[in-house]
Amino acid sequence: MTKYFTNNFSVTNLHKKPSIKSEIVTQMIYGDSFLISRRSKNWLKVKIKEDGYSGFIKIRKFSKFLKPTHKVHVLKSIVYKDSNKSKKINEITFGSKIKVINSNNKFFRFSKGWVSKNDLKPIAYKEKNPFRKISIFKNIRYKWGGKSFKGIDCSALIQIFLNFNNKFCPRDAKDQVKFFKKNVKLEKIKKNDIIYWKGHVALTLSNKKLIHAYGPMKKTVVMGINQTIKRIEKTAKLKVIGIKRL
Repeated sequence: MTKYFTNNFSVTNLHKKPSIKSEIVTQMIYGDSFLISRRSKNWLKVKIKEDGYSGFIKIRKFSKFLKPTHKVHVLKSIVYKDSNKSKKINEITFGSKIKVINSNNKFFRFSKGWVSKNDLKPIAYKEKNPFRKISIFKNIRYKWGGKSFKGIDCSALIQIFLNFNNKFCPRDAKDQVKFFKKNVKLEKIKKNDIIYWKGHVALTLSNKKLIHAYGPMKKTVVMGINQTIKRIEKTAKLKVIGIKRL
């Protein structure tokens, strides 16, 4: 039987190489699971269960595999020491998955503390529109490799909403553009179409507006579709390489 472990920290950085100075290629949020392929004194080489992404994480006291029961559907959920909200311990980000072990009228308890029932949905829950809540990330800072309310990059913004809705999505834009098969022409674009450039991706909110975690503006922003295409062509010399529809 495959032996998975579960990330039981709010965010765990996955590095390209076993060094703190190495590039952060992605993150595991609370409840993501992983396989260990190699151990050294301070580092583990791992493969993330949810998207198959590999990299290095610092050795910490990770949990044995936990089958989650619920997931966070708000930008961030506060973790309290007890259900009286007397002490705030931590915050876990949108899409984090927990295993509920106890509850009362307003709170669920999991291994790290108590969270509001209002912040959670059952693990099987799906939205009819998977991107319905994407605007909760508006103005969240841009962070290369980031996947949380503390910082997010363009491809993670797409991935976390599909993952939340129990759909597989590759981590990087270059893999997403190959994975999604249905192509759309710019003049036929509509809400929830996904626009790809080399190394970048945005989601349309309508046939006029899009949202993306945009490095040059250092945050997640809503912009005009035509304005964005012209700006990226002018500043980065990049043309659209694909428009996809789920």
